[in-house]
Amino acid sequence: MDDLWVRPMKTEDIDDVLEIEKLCFSTPWSFQSFKAEIEGNYCARYVVAEQGGRVKGYGGMWIILDEAHITNVAVHPDYRGIGIGEAIMKALIKTAVNLKVDGMTLEVRVSNKIAQNLYEKLGFTGVGIRKGYYTDNGEDALIMWKERLRKQ
Repeated sequence: MDDLWVRPMKTEDIDDVLEIEKLCFSTPWSFQSFKAEIEGNYCARYVVAEQGGRVKGYGGMWIILDEAHITNVAVHPDYRGIGIGEAIMKALIKTAVNLKVDGMTLEVRVSNKIAQNLYEKLGFTGVGIRKGYYTDNGEDALIMWKERLRKQ
């Protein structure tokens, strides 16, 4: 993990990000969706986790007023469980703090206990359920919040 580097996503990273996206999600985003996010959405901040010259994971958020909303986080299945997701989340949290954000929120599948455990480790708490949130199978989402970012 010593050579893991989390940095802002660039257009040149999108092909690698799409490979991970397709492995992780049943309804993956398109090249154009990511390009619009990193080149045209002033609210968006996206990062990639790179190791050995390869993108191993990515994450993104929207900053709206004093809140950050995590849009997506994914790690290549071959590299899960070694801290890449945590490094991505810590980078997003640090970016949010630097942008004077007070709170951060996300939705996670109610069945994704591994991700929920990571988010709880980072100070997020479950606050509610969005019924039928995921369009691929109608699964509910757990809404999680991390409050008072600037006071930590």
